[in-house]
Amino acid sequence: MKVPLLELRNLQKHFPVRRGVWGGVRGWVKAVDGVSLQLWPGETLGVVGESGCGKTTLGRLILRLVEATAGEVLFEGTDLLQLPPAQMRARRRQLQIIFQDPYSSLNPRLTVGGIIGEGLKIHHLARGEELERRVGQLLDMVGLPANAARRYPHEFSGGQRQRIGIARALAVEPRFIVADEPVSALDVSVQAQIVNLMQDLQRDLGLTYMFIGHDLSVVQHISDRVAVMYLGRIVELADRDQLYAAPAHPYTRALLSAVPSPTPGARRQRQILQGDVPNPAAIPPGCPFHPRCPERRDICSRQVPSLEELESGHQVACLLRYPAEVKRRLGIPEEEGQNQDHSTGQENRTL
Repeated sequence: MKVPLLELRNLQKHFPVRRGVWGGVRGWVKAVDGVSLQLWPGETLGVVGESGCGKTTLGRLILRLVEATAGEVLFEGTDLLQLPPAQMRARRRQLQIIFQDPYSSLNPRLTVGGIIGEGLKIHHLARGEELERRVGQLLDMVGLPANAARRYPHEFSGGQRQRIGIARALAVEPRFIVADEPVSALDVSVQAQIVNLMQDLQRDLGLTYMFIGHDLSVVQHISDRVAVMYLGRIVELADRDQLYAAPAHPYTRALLSAVPSPTPGARRQRQILQGDVPNPAAIPPGCPFHPRCPERRDICSRQVPSLEELESGHQVACLLRYPAEVKRRLGIPEEEGQNQDHSTGQENRTL
């Protein structure tokens, strides 16, 4: 029986809002609010959504770079949130991160060899000549010359720095990597090179990725499945081809309608959302998306939707999209929202 490499169960992170420096807590920002999902060995899960939806916080919660408020992070069956510091430090070999900014994520006082070799030293994987040999191998793996080990980060371009960041993440032989918008700060041509490099490394090393991104075209290219987040929750989770061809949630449809068409002169019907993203410290009652949803019904302001199976491998958190049997189970009257056709039409099939 195939088991997930990583499983999240009701993962939450609530940041306190205080009155002044010494004041008491007057509210909570629900950055991640009950996320549950599974990642399978060797797959890439894309995570998309507007800025502030909780994508980066989710990735950092998994690695315990930010401590969770509640929930479980099961890696190979072990809850990482319950591990004491010494055991968690040993586990960090298998869970690494590629940061968004290739400029600020590298220590300018260390040589490239020192940056890549730091993890090898900490985990007692290599010393002396063996350390130099391993660093050279990693540089070659990411397409950089061996003499780069003696240079400093400021001597490299943005794309080269991101390759150094990838080599650093690979140094300790991880199985799972959070890629936090790893190409968003790079030129388009360099983005393609980095994405292709990540796919080659995944194939050769058997890596599992959580790829966090804004560019839906890049996410489509690299991902096997895609999770769409809104205000700290997953509102849709599906196989890449299913999601891009027939998104079910109104928010997903609006996101995809904003992607430029690759066909010159092609016209696409934009779905422009009204209003701004609500304050995460004052999330609206009911469905968090309902104040901006063009299809909302009265029930949307009263009942919080859970992530339910729409069809095999396709989950959605929308009261109006649930199949009839789910509506009956949850006590949702049929007249409160018909399960409308959620095909995007020909214009979105060209994404």
